[in-house]
Amino acid sequence: MEEKRIMQAPFTDEKIKSLKAGDMLYISGTIYTARDAAHKRLCEMLEAGEPMPFDFEGQVVYYAGPCPAKPGQPIGSVGPTTGGRMDAYSPTLIGKGLRVMIGKGSRSNEVIEALKEHTGVYFAAIGGAAALMAKCVKHAEVIAFDELGTEAIRRLTVEELPVIVAIDCEGNDMYKMGVSRYMQQ
Repeated sequence: MEEKRIMQAPFTDEKIKSLKAGDMLYISGTIYTARDAAHKRLCEMLEAGEPMPFDFEGQVVYYAGPCPAKPGQPIGSVGPTTGGRMDAYSPTLIGKGLRVMIGKGSRSNEVIEALKEHTGVYFAAIGGAAALMAKCVKHAEVIAFDELGTEAIRRLTVEELPVIVAIDCEGNDMYKMGVSRYMQQ
């Protein structure tokens, strides 16, 4: 049985380069949530020369809009959003230092090229497992765009959040090459 691979966020280029499409791993540390409304706002802020709510360098953005937390819990169900919804904004943010994204589904050629150019990686989270994913969140706080509700940017502290490398920094894409090919490795 293979040893559980746990990586600490934020990510360095060396960590990203060690990942190959189809790899399963667990992320621990600080990550951020942001969906399309937040991505649009971030790009508008960049265009206006405004400071970002967090430093993108090496950080992980989880495409998720969590449900309200139950009493005593840091967060409600927090499942992945379709990554393609962020495709219009991702190349800009990747160019400004964002290197690691978590979502579900395939990405555009422009995003894949940006990942290759800037040493980035796109992880797939398991859709339909939002309640399970929430158990990995140990702390959550809104850090920007509170008025967006579920789409506000949150800083999460996670412990062993399960992900699969969907697109590695060389552009290998398990969605285009067949998931089963990678899962048999």
